[in-house]
Amino acid sequence: MRFFSDNAAPAHPAVLEAILAANGQDTAYDGDSLSRRLDARFGEVFGCEVAVLWVPSGTAANCLALTAMCPPHGGIVCHADAHIQNDEGGAPEFYTHGAKLMLLGGEQAKLTPDAITAFLSTVRDDVHQVQPHVVSITQATEAGCVYTAQEVAAIGAMARERRLGLHMDGARFANAVAYLGCTPAEVTWKAGVDALSFGFIKNGGMSAEALVFFRPELAKVAKYRRKRAGLLASKGRFLAAQLLAMLDDDVWLTNARTANVGAAMLAEAAGERLVHPVQANEVFVRLNAQEAAGLRAQGFDFYDWGAGQARLVVAWDQGAEIVAPLARAIAAL
Repeated sequence: MRFFSDNAAPAHPAVLEAILAANGQDTAYDGDSLSRRLDARFGEVFGCEVAVLWVPSGTAANCLALTAMCPPHGGIVCHADAHIQNDEGGAPEFYTHGAKLMLLGGEQAKLTPDAITAFLSTVRDDVHQVQPHVVSITQATEAGCVYTAQEVAAIGAMARERRLGLHMDGARFANAVAYLGCTPAEVTWKAGVDALSFGFIKNGGMSAEALVFFRPELAKVAKYRRKRAGLLASKGRFLAAQLLAMLDDDVWLTNARTANVGAAMLAEAAGERLVHPVQANEVFVRLNAQEAAGLRAQGFDFYDWGAGQARLVVAWDQGAEIVAPLARAIAAL
């Protein structure tokens, strides 16, 4: 009854089967037959031409995307609660060779065009101040909330007007798409996103994430940086196999929907205890120390999330029958 993190969930059986099926002779690095299928297969998902790189972690995907769009002397506009700010150990600054993260506030850990525009108006166009080059948003956000296609498009339009790149950290992109009921295209390239870190590990993958470039020319730089950073796996076919397996039969969407349903059950049970709207697979609730201890005594594990709050994360393999006991326990508080 672990609700710490979807990172702790098992790999989906289809992923493990695909890894076994890939266990034969093939070309090394990203020249194998599976890796060469990624651009076309993801192109089918998004309905456009894309360039896709497999990478071993979400941090790697975010950093390589940002290095392709931001020079060392540039700035990356993001929310103060963003994963690239608080949970990647300075990796974005390391991989970009010093680009500055420019932090903004906003409810539900969201950026808005107005907030970004107001910030940009304070930056002088001279060598004494860091010039923004990229906006990075998280889908779903660190508060478990989802940008609608219209919200992304508004940021995308502002970014294009200002000649800024737009990166989407999609560690829980699948959960966002499942919640919105839209196509992947509507909330990415059609809304102005240039690069997407498409998360699979939290959603049933094992050790592979996809870095999707909607401007394929950006991938040329990222490929060199992937190698230089030590992120080019010699047996890349095993990473490509995982991504393809998750796309087949829409495993990625099915898994996300299961997790979202479980989170919605917890949200209903929590009622007025909710800190944020529940729109993906994370639930933030108000619990005092005694209540949290009582839930743990019943066998439920979760993270404390600041004073008087807890975070509950439902994984792809936690169906209604697994989530129901926790929902009942929360409702009974």
